[in-house]
Amino acid sequence: MNVVTGAFGYSGKYIARRLLNAGETVITLTGNVNRDNEFGATVKALPFRFDDPQAMAASIAGAHTLYNTYWVRFDRKDESHDRAVRNTIALIRAAKIAGVRRIVHISITNPSLESSLPYFRGKALLEEEIRQSQISYAIVRPTVIFGAEDILINNIAFLLRKLPAFIIPGDGRYRIQPVYVEDLAQIAVEAGQRSENLTIDAVGPESYQFADLVRLIAKTLGRKTVILNGPSWLSLLASQLMGIALSDVMLTRDELKGLMANLLISSSAPTGQTLFSNWLSENAATIGRHYASEIRRHYTVR
Repeated sequence: MNVVTGAFGYSGKYIARRLLNAGETVITLTGNVNRDNEFGATVKALPFRFDDPQAMAASIAGAHTLYNTYWVRFDRKDESHDRAVRNTIALIRAAKIAGVRRIVHISITNPSLESSLPYFRGKALLEEEIRQSQISYAIVRPTVIFGAEDILINNIAFLLRKLPAFIIPGDGRYRIQPVYVEDLAQIAVEAGQRSENLTIDAVGPESYQFADLVRLIAKTLGRKTVILNGPSWLSLLASQLMGIALSDVMLTRDELKGLMANLLISSSAPTGQTLFSNWLSENAATIGRHYASEIRRHYTVR
């Protein structure tokens, strides 16, 4: 039996689907057991019990592998990176109590305990917790994930479709190395089937300067949007105003700092196979047609 946290979400859904297609049994721990999903009764949904690791352990008793995709993108109300770290530590504790034999943990490229960015520092803290848990583990570190339900790439395309101009923060020469969500799922599931402790970057075969990525999207969509370089504060202000208009958080200051610090690339050999440029061309008719709201997706009860 496999436990996939967030199997009704984005990356968790692809991991769960791949496991089910291989004949595996899957249950999910989720923040919303009633969320719409494609699996129906095939995937039993149980609530997180971060406040009670013993009860959470009882709910996953008998599981062999835990695939953990739980995290938060930004602080909102009572959810924060610090709380996500505490919650994940409770999940690791529950896995140990339940006798889970392997954890596959979805992290991020270039985490660091010394980072000033809570996202990257929190991910590094959790990697240390997993290494010290005495449970067999695979830590999978993706960059930006693209796919049909992607938010970042989709919303860049959305802005290019809707606005006459697009502001590139700074010089735009910082790099990004997107990985396809199906490739991430394959990397995670294959890592789950191994026994040795692993740390793997999940990265695609193409990397781009951010400005070139935006221009590629515009060209592929056939848009003649004016693409300008501007100070990072102006990009943040524009994203905040757009966020207010769309009732969402489009981009945070820390996310922009991480991007501009070249934290979304890897020095390792590519582990994903899918070319972003090919996927973009194949999906040009649909990408960016509708805005993808982080808040609506993760915080609206359905």
